[in-house]
Amino acid sequence: MLILSRKTNESIVIDGRIRVKIVRVEGDVVKLGVEAPADVPVHRQEIYEEIQRNNKAALTQGRPALPRLPETKSGKHLKGPPAAGTPA
Repeated sequence: MLILSRKTNESIVIDGRIRVKIVRVEGDVVKLGVEAPADVPVHRQEIYEEIQRNNKAALTQGRPALPRLPETKSGKHLKGPPAAGTPA
């Protein structure tokens, strides 16, 4: 981990595309400004972790099997009802 000291209105640049600026220091709270391209997601750590948990849960949840279409005597699947105005 890189540890830097910055004062109010000073910044750091990440990858030439992301700028993190110290906006204000209020007691033990530091206000940061983050400038990043629109295609770079920026989240607070706790939000990022929640997104990761939700993504993992979505991948591991079992999904019910789709119902099978009934077959005709010829072994072909039946189609849905014909559209209005078309012969069956």
